Amino acid sequence: MNDWYTENHQPDVHFSIQVKKHLYSEKTPYQQIDFYESETFGKFFTLDGLMMATEKDEFIYHEMIVHPSFAVNPQIKRVLVVGGGDGGTCRELLRYPFVESVDLVEIDERVVHLCQKYLPQTASCLANNPKVHLCFEDGLDFVQKASTASYDLIIVDSTDPIGPGEGLFTYAFYESCKRLLTEEGILINQHESPYYADDATEMKRAHSKLKKTFPIAKVYQFHMPTYPSGHWLFGFASKRLDPIKDLKAKFWEELQLPTRYYNTKLHIGAFMLPTYVKDELENA
Repeated sequence: MNDWYTENHQPDVHFSIQVKKHLYSEKTPYQQIDFYESETFGKFFTLDGLMMATEKDEFIYHEMIVHPSFAVNPQIKRVLVVGGGDGGTCRELLRYPFVESVDLVEIDERVVHLCQKYLPQTASCLANNPKVHLCFEDGLDFVQKASTASYDLIIVDSTDPIGPGEGLFTYAFYESCKRLLTEEGILINQHESPYYADDATEMKRAHSKLKKTFPIAKVYQFHMPTYPSGHWLFGFASKRLDPIKDLKAKFWEELQLPTRYYNTKLHIGAFMLPTYVKDELENA
């Protein structure tokens, strides 16, 4: 087979992976789901034609969306994950023995079940784990109903702000997240990319809303080979905790969790943004 998966990063910029096998395709009420297998990236899956995760580089995304919060707040016990149906975020969370519960809210149940079948590297943790509670509903609806101060950490592991993920980039959603967090709680959200114009616009919109909602709103970066431009961001928001001033590097290092991307020195560097990104965010 000599087919190619191709994603249009810009009208004149394309990203392609040669495909050994198209493993599965399904149109759900929410989105188009596809799984592929390739030589370099292994198995990978897409939603509506956009790359979500590959076996080769998913560890970068999932380590960086999870571990920085634990190096800042060692008291995280109750976690809400909005999105994240591939399971990689939950996998990293469950490496912390003091985490007591993880509520995973995924709008499309088929994402979870198909990832369990075709991408067990990330999704096997979602089966029969007493700490993980699966809830298949819209994330915006869930946070509006949940109890005040019920979470120490909220991770918004969402798709781009179109389709099913659109409501997760609104003032209403961020205000509800703030209400759900404890006083030292942390919100981490998928923050788009600063590089291409459309992505940068969404980055600025998200950051502007977070700055108006939380006393502390910072942005950190990571390198993701299969995402547009490779330069991607997460947002860090909190009522009290600063990701640099409150970093507890010694505590995290003493946990001795083996990681392939994240470490506490990189933690500090990740918040040191390029000048063009800082300028864009300051003007958000």
